[in-house]
Amino acid sequence: MDQSALQTAVMAASIIISIVAIVIAVIAILKYKNIYRLYDSFIRGRDAESLEDLILEEEDRIEALEAADAANKEVMRTMNRNIRASFQKCGVVRYDAFEGMGGKVSFALALLDYTNTGIILNCMHSASGCFLYIKEVEAGATDVQLGAEEKGALERALGYVSD
Repeated sequence: MDQSALQTAVMAASIIISIVAIVIAVIAILKYKNIYRLYDSFIRGRDAESLEDLILEEEDRIEALEAADAANKEVMRTMNRNIRASFQKCGVVRYDAFEGMGGKVSFALALLDYTNTGIILNCMHSASGCFLYIKEVEAGATDVQLGAEEKGALERALGYVSD
């Protein structure tokens, strides 16, 4: 091969490589413009909102949700304390307090809270009137002796006896 043919081949190869490089550069530029357009759209957001505005709005919303969550937790703690302090266990025994009095109109009622603390009411009905007695209960026990009906009501409230 002579010198001019070699120069022509090198020149043709250079032209082909240059054309390929130009095509690759054009493709890269088009892809860059497409990516830039997508990036610009992402940053500006819809309706001319910026990404920063969206982030700040979400941050405000999260802070409001955290404040509401804290308030809800406090309400739940208060409700839990109130529930534990309220009467939640009940036991009733109906009976005839005196001979000849039918209908079981007398009763013993035990009302206890979460800690099994509360009261026992004993209502005895007779022909001449009604008598109501109250006894305190601490942790499921009393300091005074209970009658059979009162003891039955307390055992029902504690769950020892089912109806």
